[in-house]
Amino acid sequence: MGKSLTQLTFDFAGTEVSENTSPVVPLIIPEEKIIAAVQEPIVPVSPDSNQLSSEGDIKKTKPTSTRGRRSLKDISINADLINIPPDEILFQKQYYSIGEVATMFRENQSLIRYWETEFDILQPRKNRKGDRFFRPVDIKNLVLIYDLLRRRKFTIEGAKDYLKKNKRAEEKFAMIQSLEKIKGFLLELKANL
Repeated sequence: MGKSLTQLTFDFAGTEVSENTSPVVPLIIPEEKIIAAVQEPIVPVSPDSNQLSSEGDIKKTKPTSTRGRRSLKDISINADLINIPPDEILFQKQYYSIGEVATMFRENQSLIRYWETEFDILQPRKNRKGDRFFRPVDIKNLVLIYDLLRRRKFTIEGAKDYLKKNKRAEEKFAMIQSLEKIKGFLLELKANL
């Protein structure tokens, strides 16, 4: 052992050792580690977690969380970003798991389960284990519910009321969607001219 060892001891004034406590054992650290620790460069703090104020002090900022309830602003921004495949592709599969449905709508699985308990038109199949499997018809109904709650800003009670009073709401919604597709096609055609 060609390494020299340096002994560090700490003396805390006024501390007494009682019979129940163990005696103080000195900490022995190799001299090279002490020198390396002293010579390590100081790593700057990441700018996303802290900000400098005008006085030069570092202020902690709250990191953005992905948990909990989303703000209304975020909901309205993401309302048009749902990823539902066209009917030809959607009806190729007989059942979709709740995870697949949640990724289509960019929502939590718990929210989809909650909507299932609140709205009678959603009736996914459940296996013995309790896993939910949504039929394409259920996904179409979810699109209608999503439109009422997220885009048109209905409350859950208001959406239930709307669906009860307007039995032809699904047909109206299908008509609106087809008109939006035509509008998108015409805008694309206009942009290419």
